[in-house]
Amino acid sequence: MNIMKHTIAVLVNDQPGVLQRVSGLFGRRGFNIESITVGQSEEVGLSRMVIVTTGGEKTLEQIEKQLYKIIDVIKVIDLSSKPMVTRELALIKVKSEPAERPEIMGVVETFRASVVDIGPNSLMVQVVGDTHKIDAMLELLKPYGIRELSRTGATAMIRGNV
Repeated sequence: MNIMKHTIAVLVNDQPGVLQRVSGLFGRRGFNIESITVGQSEEVGLSRMVIVTTGGEKTLEQIEKQLYKIIDVIKVIDLSSKPMVTRELALIKVKSEPAERPEIMGVVETFRASVVDIGPNSLMVQVVGDTHKIDAMLELLKPYGIRELSRTGATAMIRGNV
């Protein structure tokens, strides 16, 4: 079985409880959710969920079939089967004595990230990019001491006029 990472967009009615029903379906069926983001879509009254999960083609088929059984699910799209753009946001609070700041700023600039808060002994960095970019930046910041980390999870769209 070929285990792959899948990014799925689910267009749903913007109703209370829809997120719980979708995430509950994954839990009941034993499918893992690596990340899930939800927000307004371009259509009033509809929200778009972007779910990252892993599994083979059969798992993906099962997920799609099960999602369509939920009344508030309008459309399910496997984004990872097409060229897509995916982004994630991370806020990283790094231990930072004033003497270390020039080194840390070098990492921040290399990743086209930005410092959004400076404390007496810490910096908060904002970075936007794909998962690999954020993981790479975290690896370089670890030696300084990551005090706190908050990541949004992936959001994605198919490239072009699809």
